[in-house]
Amino acid sequence: MASKLTPLVFRASSRALRQVPRSQWRPFSFTVPSRSSDTLFVHRNTPVNNPDIPFKFTPQNEKLIESIIARYPPQYKKAAVMPVLDIGQRQHGFTSISVMNEVARILEMPPMRVYEVATFYTMYNRNPVGRFHVQVCTTTPCMLCNSDSVMKACEDILGIHPGQTTEDGLFTLAEVECLGACANAPMVQINDDFYEDLTYDSTVSLLNAIRHAAEKTGVKGTKPGEIGLGGEGGKGVYTGEDSGVKGGDSITKREGTTEAAGVKIPTPGPLSGRKSCEPAAGLTSLKEVKPWSDEFMRKDGEL
Repeated sequence: MASKLTPLVFRASSRALRQVPRSQWRPFSFTVPSRSSDTLFVHRNTPVNNPDIPFKFTPQNEKLIESIIARYPPQYKKAAVMPVLDIGQRQHGFTSISVMNEVARILEMPPMRVYEVATFYTMYNRNPVGRFHVQVCTTTPCMLCNSDSVMKACEDILGIHPGQTTEDGLFTLAEVECLGACANAPMVQINDDFYEDLTYDSTVSLLNAIRHAAEKTGVKGTKPGEIGLGGEGGKGVYTGEDSGVKGGDSITKREGTTEAAGVKIPTPGPLSGRKSCEPAAGLTSLKEVKPWSDEFMRKDGEL
């Protein structure tokens, strides 16, 4: 009998304990300092980034946008939001709130939908950046190939840390996730160009060459209060002939280097002597067979 009553006793006691009033209290809490990740989704008006700053696409970019929108059905023109935002960033220098509002107007979509895209993808710079945006990949493949030395070279030469811009406005340094050049790790992306197979010394030489070329060609960086990446309508992208490094002297390409105003700058790509992502020591397998020879093809006529 006692064994049958025991569960009832425990049930009753647990109910009684639940009915006892408990004192309401909270532990002391401290304000959490703002994290750098907050910048990915929080907008604060600044003198160089607020809705009152007018922005319009240039006639050339308007034609480009029309050609992009034409790829989509009329009712789905908002699907062009990402390429149109990229055009706005290239023209204005960064994806400001004014750029986002203009994109929303052109694509006839709520501004909030554009904000959602711009804050989700980290390739949209929502604050001004320097003329040369140095993005160092530190994801696992690059890290295993000593991307720490590349980051240290950038910090030593530029005198800044990730997330900062040099005083002359020429360089902004950023730490980024995988950029898809794992076979050529470690690497950095400078504006639109990949520089791969880097070491501490080659990174130092690269940054010094870009700075020297910028000084000789009269290229100035962006300052607080100015528009980034080459100013209104400017590219600010170093891609050979169509380059952010411009001046009176022509820019010519030679094997392994690009020359601007007599200053040699490494050509984008591997800086270790490789032409692509082939084995550094040369071919190690299938030496005796020509690639795609008939030996590897089916003989039954099905291909």
